[in-house]
Amino acid sequence: GVRVRAGGGGTRGWPADEGARGGARRQGRARGQDDVGERPEDEGETPPVDACGDSPAMADRLLGFVLNGPRRATAGFVEDYAVDNEPLPEVGSHWVVTDGNRTPRAVLRFTDVRTGRLDSVDDQFAWDEGEGDRTRSTWLADHREFGERRFAAQGITVPPLGIDSMVAVFQRFEIVWPPESAD
Repeated sequence: GVRVRAGGGGTRGWPADEGARGGARRQGRARGQDDVGERPEDEGETPPVDACGDSPAMADRLLGFVLNGPRRATAGFVEDYAVDNEPLPEVGSHWVVTDGNRTPRAVLRFTDVRTGRLDSVDDQFAWDEGEGDRTRSTWLADHREFGERRFAAQGITVPPLGIDSMVAVFQRFEIVWPPESAD
């Protein structure tokens, strides 16, 4: 699973959503965000309000890895940001993560953001994303499959060199809300 852009990171709308362009992200303040200790809106930031994955079930599963497990990294494709005309995340920016019902459940702060080819992922990043057996080979296989599915839904052509040559945004984060899950 990836936070589609995320990764991840990943969806900007389930494919079945009316008006979704294969994943249009919702923007704006999340319901209940006023309870967030960090209050990113006080800094002039309107963080994305988004889920991980490309289905409600995947969103719930990946959110569980964030709140209750080892997930402290996510990745998405630069092409997803371009399709939605959105800026890439930056260190210090926030992301309001929703569950599969689009209810805000967490606020993350990005601590590291880099771009590179999908196949430039390293072992530690694959481990930190916290899925499957947490190996680089499984991470690449899962993200290749996810990317191919996403790009087909969005009408994006994968280049001749394959999905591995596409630029990904690798993001590490910390949880700032809810307090019981905060890092």
